[in-house]
Amino acid sequence: MAQEEIKKKTRRRGNTLENWEVAIVKAMIARGAPFTNDQDILAYFTRPTRSVNHRLIGEIRIEAKHKAIKAASDDDLDTFLSTWPDIDHDTGLSVRGDELLIKAREAMIAAVQTFNSAGLTFRAELFIVTAIIAWTYLLHAWFRREGVDYRYSGQKTKEGADKYWELGHCLKQAKCPLTEGARTNLEFLIEIRHEIEHRSTSRIDDALGAKLQSCALNFNEAMKKEFGIQYGLERRLPLALQFVSFGSEQRSALKKASGLPKHVEAVIDAFEHGLTEEQLKDPAYRMTYGFVPMTAKKAGAADVAVQIVSSGSAEAGEIEKIILKEVNKNRYPPAKVVQKVQEAGFPKFSLHHHTQLWKTLDARKEGKGYGCVGDYGNWVWFDRWVDQVLDYCQAEENKYR
Repeated sequence: MAQEEIKKKTRRRGNTLENWEVAIVKAMIARGAPFTNDQDILAYFTRPTRSVNHRLIGEIRIEAKHKAIKAASDDDLDTFLSTWPDIDHDTGLSVRGDELLIKAREAMIAAVQTFNSAGLTFRAELFIVTAIIAWTYLLHAWFRREGVDYRYSGQKTKEGADKYWELGHCLKQAKCPLTEGARTNLEFLIEIRHEIEHRSTSRIDDALGAKLQSCALNFNEAMKKEFGIQYGLERRLPLALQFVSFGSEQRSALKKASGLPKHVEAVIDAFEHGLTEEQLKDPAYRMTYGFVPMTAKKAGAADVAVQIVSSGSAEAGEIEKIILKEVNKNRYPPAKVVQKVQEAGFPKFSLHHHTQLWKTLDARKEGKGYGCVGDYGNWVWFDRWVDQVLDYCQAEENKYR
């Protein structure tokens, strides 16, 4: 295949001029010097996020394309030249040409900074609403660059403006560039956003933290992958510091005190019920971290607040042992415990019997290690408790078989 044919196949459909830009090009051509060369004109319209072929300028010059568009006035051309290059100094993006991309970055920065702000009470709600705006702008920017019309055909706003796809509709498109995990994460947050819009949510920060973390990381990865690593948000969003550290007992107490609203809990359960085990474990859907207190072994590392260790290293192995021991235990709601016991050969053992048993043994008492408060404020049981119940049923097998 000839090199020119390869370029045609890989060139993005969105790498073209907008109508207002065509009008400016025609005004430059009409003015003449210093715009006598097509390549010199092209320099005003090419940027890192969009590469326009120089032949397009020639086609405009000979009216092979865009013949119906009128040239801009001399005043419009002078205004364009006086403000060029109109760029965002933080990123180098064109303020007008890359407006969607700039807005997407600023919205996500605002979402994360709001969530990290001290003293705010409803941080998760504020993050979700702002992050959804950020993702909507990002996908609109991607569709626009790829030449995909992201407007609802034949639909207008009350003021007569074009009606663009909302985030949920963007995610359903076959050409959507996001991974399955990132789409699932956003679909979940959209469901929570509906609850935020229509009902009071109380405090949900702690229950949704893993999903919000994935949302932010997914956004940054999508931004860098689709538009360039120079547009990543790492430099704008430094590490958030906290004044306290929480032990497992303190964390459980906080969860009990805050209490996840029942209607939000129902939305979470309903959404996650339809997910596979692989989808639930996908870090793009929800991201959790294990932090282990460490003392620096080298003087140069004494000021490093967070250390990243390589997977498979001796340090990672030791940390993994701690996490697996203290955190990643299998967790079962009461109904699941009963199900496992029945499947083990005790079909007459019921949820009522289970409740009577744990109350008799005071199994929820702190320090016994049978279970803990789960992610959404409900009690969950560990394998150790399942074994205890099985031992009990074995001793009373005539009653439960």
